[in-house]
Amino acid sequence: MKALLIARRELAGYLRTLSGYVIIAVILALNGLFFNAYALGGASKRSAEVLSQFFYYSSGFTIVASVFISMRLLAEERQTGTLPLLYSSPLRDRDIVLGKFLAGLAFLALYVLCTVYMPLLVMVNGKVSFGHVAAGYLGLLLLGSASLAVGTFGSALARNQLLAAITSAVLLVALILCWLLARITEQPLADVFSAMSLWNQHFPPFQSGLVHVRDVVYYLVVTYVALFAATRVLEARRWR
Repeated sequence: MKALLIARRELAGYLRTLSGYVIIAVILALNGLFFNAYALGGASKRSAEVLSQFFYYSSGFTIVASVFISMRLLAEERQTGTLPLLYSSPLRDRDIVLGKFLAGLAFLALYVLCTVYMPLLVMVNGKVSFGHVAAGYLGLLLLGSASLAVGTFGSALARNQLLAAITSAVLLVALILCWLLARITEQPLADVFSAMSLWNQHFPPFQSGLVHVRDVVYYLVVTYVALFAATRVLEARRWR
């Protein structure tokens, strides 16, 4: 309950400030440009192929949006000096982290919802499978949740929002590039690195309209581990 109250307050802060809308508008515009230039452009394509490419590009912009949304969650409290006020409140560290994460996730879901018009454009001249759309958007939300949780951890580590964005981006790039390590290492490490890859191993099935339990579990586990780590960082700073 306390986490939900924090989430509502934090989300209201996003909706009241111009920066949140600017983030959504800029990333949504770039997503639309890529969709028009690469997914819709070129030779004639089947609707399923266009939709798959839409989710391909949207996944990258969802990760970018997660970095910019999460950078203020905890780093802003340290930057403005209001973190001691949270520590002095009866709130537990996990409530603080979970509340701020849920607010960021709700704002990220708002961005994802704003992209719905792109699959609808595909329906103008083609047929779109509802299952494909549902699986793709489930993948975007799960990928965004994991990315936002990693960003929350980065925000807990950093002293200001710029450092939070850089830290989160580095962590996410490291997780994305795990598939490269899988190609140059031997077994069993290759399987480990492959399974850790944030995008290459787990998102393509969603992109193609398929939902695998292992991929859902992976994104949920990454989300939980990152939020758990962020909570431990707050606890460590509380006792300094």
